[in-house]
Amino acid sequence: MKILVQSSGIDVVPGIIAELRRHRPQWSFVAWPSDEPCDYLVCWKPPAELFARQPALRAVINYGAGVDALLAMNVVPDGLPIIRLEDAGMAQQMAEYALYGVLHHHRKFGRYAVQQRARHWQQWEDRASSFRPTVGVMGLGEMGGTVARRIAAFGYTTLGWARSRHAIDGVECFAGQDGLAPFLARCNVLVSMLPLTADTRGLIDGALLSRLPMGAFLINAGRGDQLHDVDVLAALDSGRLAGAMLDVFHTEPLPAHHRFWSHPNVIVTPHIAATTPIRDACEQIVTKIDSLARGEPVSGIVDRVRGY
Repeated sequence: MKILVQSSGIDVVPGIIAELRRHRPQWSFVAWPSDEPCDYLVCWKPPAELFARQPALRAVINYGAGVDALLAMNVVPDGLPIIRLEDAGMAQQMAEYALYGVLHHHRKFGRYAVQQRARHWQQWEDRASSFRPTVGVMGLGEMGGTVARRIAAFGYTTLGWARSRHAIDGVECFAGQDGLAPFLARCNVLVSMLPLTADTRGLIDGALLSRLPMGAFLINAGRGDQLHDVDVLAALDSGRLAGAMLDVFHTEPLPAHHRFWSHPNVIVTPHIAATTPIRDACEQIVTKIDSLARGEPVSGIVDRVRGY
């Protein structure tokens, strides 16, 4: 068994190989670039040439949950299975990120950050006892469902919306286009956990934002291409949105001239809502490869039409 490992961005290849070897010392591991014929590919945003140079691959395992970048390349041969990681330690991180955004908005901590920079001491009435925002989570898959459950467990009224019907304890769930408007109408905080697909690209636009209660707060930990940046900025400037916490963007790194950097009511984070923990991810990768090698079914196989 020979495994090819590749990653763009932060160089995690040596760590992935070391962890996989710890689980399966009998396997062979190769770091990209290499023309040695390999059985399985573990990758993150691979170059197009990789697939031309590796015609014997039996499956592609995406080192992460989002596969939009891989699918957008349109170079993975038809019939070659693409398999995504499921949770692998990322769902808890996503829940922590979203909960931080909810608390930041609810308790008005941004106001105190401004006061600190001005060395100004002023206490404001704590609204926590009289008003708790209703939080809506868009996307109720492995990670979105965990985010919704964690927020509900923290005592917030929590709603969930997805393309198809879900049932989550403590979360009032809505589904499909018919459920979107009544869902949005109650969301004081909107958290996007949606994957990027043809249906979700550009979904968060002026029309959608206008359906939120006045002064709502937006958290996007899904994908940057879901946002119409101009519409989000217009909603912030008009007060339709009280603020936003954004982790993903159309162009990454976010260009220095972009207004999100300087807008007083925007928190920018550099795509860190959840990072892939090597130990958890590699344990899942080994399990999936073992099952594939035995001809057994595996979970996480990507439907290229749906986009996840």
